[in-house]
Amino acid sequence: MSTMRTAAEAEATISQAADLIDKLRGVIEQETALVHAGKVRDASALTPRKSELTSRLYLFGERLKANAKFLRQAAPAQVAALHRLQDSFRSVLQRNMIVLATAHAVSEGIVRRLSGDLARKAAPKVYGASGRTVAPRPKDGKPLAVSRVL
Repeated sequence: MSTMRTAAEAEATISQAADLIDKLRGVIEQETALVHAGKVRDASALTPRKSELTSRLYLFGERLKANAKFLRQAAPAQVAALHRLQDSFRSVLQRNMIVLATAHAVSEGIVRRLSGDLARKAAPKVYGASGRTVAPRPKDGKPLAVSRVL
């Protein structure tokens, strides 16, 4: 991590970090919209770009943290603007996490229901001591294979 020495360098670094946040925000908003629309395969295509921007932003964040005291002194207005941008970005991330968690829960529910249906169909019909059919035991079902490729 290099130490910043001038106000111009501090402002340029903050500006670059803000630009990265804006770019990452765009990718995350696009991912959120695609997952919300059920286009998970299209959303997964954004992963490399999202990872690259996240890595770059992390490095900028480390540099900003290492020079935090100087930045607050040399460019207080830009630091305040960056904080506001981060707060706004945080709300975009929160919405993204909610949409992703919902999609995960829905898909998990579908797989569980499918697995249960397959287990019921594959289980032998037997009668219990009362003369009624009994529910199949989970171990009576056949395994369900799921492809993780979208």
